[in-house]
Amino acid sequence: MGSLKHPAGGPGWYDRRISEDPRAFARMLSFLPPTVRAVAAFLMLVANTLFWCLLLFALALVKLVLPFAAVRAAIDPMLNGVATRWIAGNSAWMRLTQRTAWDVQGLEGFEYRGWYMVCANHQTWVDIFVLQHLFNRRIPLLKFFLKHELIWVPVMGLAWWALDFPFMRRHSDQYLRKHPEKRLEDLETTRRACAKFALLPTSVMNFVEGTRFTPDKHAAQRSPYRHLLKPKAGALALSLNALGDRFDSMIDVTIVYPGGAPSFWQFLRGDVERIVVRVDRHAIPPEFCSGNYMADSRLRKRVQAWLHELWQRKDRRIDELLAATAPGAQGADAPR
Repeated sequence: MGSLKHPAGGPGWYDRRISEDPRAFARMLSFLPPTVRAVAAFLMLVANTLFWCLLLFALALVKLVLPFAAVRAAIDPMLNGVATRWIAGNSAWMRLTQRTAWDVQGLEGFEYRGWYMVCANHQTWVDIFVLQHLFNRRIPLLKFFLKHELIWVPVMGLAWWALDFPFMRRHSDQYLRKHPEKRLEDLETTRRACAKFALLPTSVMNFVEGTRFTPDKHAAQRSPYRHLLKPKAGALALSLNALGDRFDSMIDVTIVYPGGAPSFWQFLRGDVERIVVRVDRHAIPPEFCSGNYMADSRLRKRVQAWLHELWQRKDRRIDELLAATAPGAQGADAPR
């Protein structure tokens, strides 16, 4: 038999072509019925998670038993490296099982060794997979502010704890009026988390809406935006105050699902035909990084006004993207 010759482009050309065309890669499993494809994707996610979490927990145990600065300095990059490989594994099964067309702009020019504040609209758990898939190895590992209840999620709760994800106790305004001392809990949590983030290049991810968008929440809030909930500036402002001298810029991410925000099961089934993402960078006003957000009412108003203006632009952009990707719209079938 003759030897197998590589196509034009040399060895590895086929691998590069597959990785650059997710829909071509997905043809490998496109013959499966959607439910079977979802089960296959879920099993690959579980296997990938358990494999990397075993190593993650072993490293975290070393850090727990030996709580010294030198040990943390050695272990933390390893923990982030494990998480990065877990995300890469998720991207692999996504390419293998999804037929999604990705329309993405604005991912150029980032530094892997730097600090970034990342802000995005939030509609579904799928948002997290989208963000991790797009930013993995482009910027440092994304660290999320999580609801405290999520620490009890099997396996992942412990993994988030090992990776120093901050867990926040969310209280209603009515509760905080009765218990004003509780306002300091999240402040202290944010400060402790940012002290750890300062030791290693980190991307601090903040869903400033505080929860996933739903029509009911939108109506209950009487939100002034068409596609967004009201943004909450607290955790963002506290992070800027604690790490402001390190942040390179604000990364503003707009995520749009032209077919509607999918559930995680729909995502696993491969029902998401198209995901549109736009990434912008904004300079962070210097006074946000040096002032006292909790004590200075004028600073609070400036931060809130800045975030409101950003959210207005995001709302208009979502309108434009939905109009551009609507059936029959010119260019709607030309993903980038």
